[in-house]
Amino acid sequence: MMRPARLAVGVVSAGRVGSVVGAALSRAGHTVVAASGLSNASVRRAEQLLPDVPLLPPDEVARRADLVLLALPDDALAGMVHGFVATGSLRPGQIVVHTSGAHGIDVLAPAAEAGALPLALHPVMTFTGRAEDLDRLATCSIGVTATEGDEAAWNVGEALTVEMGAEPVRVPDEARALYHAALAHGANHLMTLVADCAELLREAGIAQPERLVAPLLSAALDNVLRHGDRALTGPVARGDLGTVRKHLAVLAERGPDIAPSYRALAKRTLARGDAAGLLDASAAAELTELLSDPADPAEGQQNQ
Repeated sequence: MMRPARLAVGVVSAGRVGSVVGAALSRAGHTVVAASGLSNASVRRAEQLLPDVPLLPPDEVARRADLVLLALPDDALAGMVHGFVATGSLRPGQIVVHTSGAHGIDVLAPAAEAGALPLALHPVMTFTGRAEDLDRLATCSIGVTATEGDEAAWNVGEALTVEMGAEPVRVPDEARALYHAALAHGANHLMTLVADCAELLREAGIAQPERLVAPLLSAALDNVLRHGDRALTGPVARGDLGTVRKHLAVLAERGPDIAPSYRALAKRTLARGDAAGLLDASAAAELTELLSDPADPAEGQQNQ
């Protein structure tokens, strides 16, 4: 695999992702020459993870760098790239990398037109912006996207990923939106689901609910990753109509904000379990009727 030369790295900006990825590149032997960051949190992260790195305006960071690392919110990325081009902050031969999962390399088109090499390197993990993220980064995958047909560019992205200790996974540009939707659906909504679970347990009077559910949730995650839909358990997968009816009733009373998501996920569980052959036709039909939303006339008609 092609190994990049030692690079001068500019980090825009030193948020949770940028500070950690910048530190990982530094640990791999590259030199972080400048970073941008205005908030107190960004300044503190830079002090901890990018010590002695000067904090400068974004255009100055870009001018100093061989590799410009754009760790920005999705909606801010295009404007920053256009701004760099308009101010002449980019030059031919630079590598311009963004860490957004939602974008491919199209958002970097103005940089490519200015002669830069565009890359998307999306770490598939959540960030706290603390030092422990460096160890997590070394165990995760990074979604790599480069220009179609430019094998040298793909190799540069993969080599940078390997240098940081992560595993490169090629993601075609046209697949980025679906790729990111899948990851957000899994990770972000899992966090919401677990937080709702803990909230209901506290409502039930359970102290330290996180300790109670940690082994259960860890086992469930391991099982589904190993066995897929065959690992489905619980009242929906078993066709226990009475238990599901009790759940809906108690959630309507004690957890009305959570009840709609329970119903929606139970429907999805039913669909997957039914497709996997875990339920008989009669149980599936009864659960479908029970889980139909009475506030949705169209759905109610479909189940008649």
